[in-house]
Amino acid sequence: MKAFAFLALLAVASASWIPEYQHDAPVSVAKKQQDVLRLLYKVTEPIRKRYTDLKDSEQNFNPVADLSAYSDGGAAAQALITEVNDGRTLQQKHWFSLFNDRHREEALLLFDVLIHSNTWNTAVANAAYFREKLNEGVFVYALYTAVIHSPQGRDLVLPPLYEVTPHLFANSEVVNQAYSAKMTQTPGKFRMTFTGTKKNPEQRVAYFGEDIGLNVHHVSWHMDYPFWWKDSYGYHLDRKGELFFWAHHQLTVRFDAERLSNNLDLVDELYWDRPIVEGFAPHTTYKYGGEFPARPDNVNFEDVDGVARIRDMIIYETRIRDAIAHGYITGANGEKIDIRNENGIDILGDVIESSVYSPNAGYYGALHNLAHIILGRQGDPHGKFNMPPGVMEHFETATRDPSFFRLHKYMDNIFKEHKDSLPPYTKEEVEFPDVAINSVGIVGTLETFFEDFEFNLLMGVDDTEEVEDVPISAIVSRLNHEPFTLTADVTNNNAADVFATVRIFLCPKYDANGIVFTLEEGRWNCIEVDKFWRTLTPGSNQLTRKSTETSTTVPDVPSFQYLINKADAAVSSGSDLDLSAYSRGCGIPDRLLLPKGSTEGTEFLLVVALTDGSKDAAVEGLEKDERGGSHAQCGIHGETYPDKRPLGYPIDRIIPDERVLLNFPNLLRTVVTIKHRE
Repeated sequence: MKAFAFLALLAVASASWIPEYQHDAPVSVAKKQQDVLRLLYKVTEPIRKRYTDLKDSEQNFNPVADLSAYSDGGAAAQALITEVNDGRTLQQKHWFSLFNDRHREEALLLFDVLIHSNTWNTAVANAAYFREKLNEGVFVYALYTAVIHSPQGRDLVLPPLYEVTPHLFANSEVVNQAYSAKMTQTPGKFRMTFTGTKKNPEQRVAYFGEDIGLNVHHVSWHMDYPFWWKDSYGYHLDRKGELFFWAHHQLTVRFDAERLSNNLDLVDELYWDRPIVEGFAPHTTYKYGGEFPARPDNVNFEDVDGVARIRDMIIYETRIRDAIAHGYITGANGEKIDIRNENGIDILGDVIESSVYSPNAGYYGALHNLAHIILGRQGDPHGKFNMPPGVMEHFETATRDPSFFRLHKYMDNIFKEHKDSLPPYTKEEVEFPDVAINSVGIVGTLETFFEDFEFNLLMGVDDTEEVEDVPISAIVSRLNHEPFTLTADVTNNNAADVFATVRIFLCPKYDANGIVFTLEEGRWNCIEVDKFWRTLTPGSNQLTRKSTETSTTVPDVPSFQYLINKADAAVSSGSDLDLSAYSRGCGIPDRLLLPKGSTEGTEFLLVVALTDGSKDAAVEGLEKDERGGSHAQCGIHGETYPDKRPLGYPIDRIIPDERVLLNFPNLLRTVVTIKHRE
């Protein structure tokens, strides 16, 4: 009898013990932040023993033991477990590229598991379990995108990728110095220079394409708006195709502005039947898999075996240009989809990329994605030397190669062809009745300078838990500017309050030959500086906007060490953790809001447009909460894009006579000068 009572008691106790990963109690932001950082800590090595809960999940968790823990009934978990058990997954200690179909398939299998986990603890247990079984690049990509898109990842800050995977951002010379410092247990700070020499004119603007913050913006945008996204994951990516056009258009015009400030011509587009003029030597090495391939000057395009033929790219381009000329896209079932309207750019963006949203990928191809692969493989197009992918086959590294901007100028010109096919804006589409901008001013100075920035290389070198880490970091020069505030004196002659959208553009005044751009010639080179909303009271209004508040930029994400210190302290004390100011990685670094000036001063046109916010705003309450600090180019997660107008409005279409446009009192154009401090 006593034995039976003991067994019954034991059974009750066993039933009351539930593994941590099955708990569905709310998890604090601090604990979530700690979990993510610990999962990403030294991803090429085993989970640290001191992270006992993660270590336990890695060793004891069974992803398919309870299929009710998933919103898809465990289908993704079962599929991934089968792949792992059958030995079909990519090996660890091997390069990963999202453009490789099989690599991407594995990453999306893990993403599916994480996004369909019903609770945070289930997702974390899965991440810990598969971390030790999947390729490191597969794991990092899946975890980042899952945190970005899952409601459970709200307000979490993903650490800077240049500290998680420094090999993709740091020159191989610096990485070698870091290894030497680690082996000799000697702390070190190593200067990282940009690739090339003064013999290469492109060296003058390498600070822009190789800016690690810009690299993070580019890869973060593609994580926010992945080409593989399906609405079955939870929501529609609003205006994804148009944002693809606009974000890359802005990268291109910013690069052109840097070129003009450094006495270089505007970047020319790529041509499939002409040589790739600029070569590129990345000076970068994969952690596993060899060096990034170099490309000499004046290489002629060659077919890439098993990927694409150049003639196919020309055919895809011709079909897309025909669609623009005809004014419609032919859908997969033969229907005609009208694109000669303000929504056409969204469809065209999906077609050119091509994303899952493309209405006919089989016919129009994947011009953007295939072009990235082709450019990345021109060092070994036939696989003769078994070289790993080039920098163009990673969103983290693509902007380092000058051909990135030539490729996107090529695509940008296709988008411009579409925009130029649309009728100019009418008076009714541009005016804001009884609202006038009287003057615009700058408080502070428009001045750029270079500064040193230090980032951690610790996760770029191998080690063991038994050997204590020593500080190892890289120092790189980067562009910054002095803070400033834009002011505007605005008159509202209406009898009541009006809601206004404020749009600010910075446009080069001169071309590379010192000839003044007309507004029609220069409008396609304008940088979107900011877009925000204000209520104008009757009479005089003074608007102010700080350079740190712009909707196109984001601040630097704090270092990995800072984040983990804050998370650990908050978990230990049970206090709140608020790092939401850094939760968006997508956005131009706030340091790069202004293009580099010159010592004598470079003149730009500042174009400010006030438009009717009651017609523009797509969501309510924008003046008090723009719900996404960098929404101008990155939208708002899972929500409607806040502005109904086409991106680039009102200067995205042909301007037959700039005198007409400038007669609108709600538009103002003035000249500003940006200086550079050596």
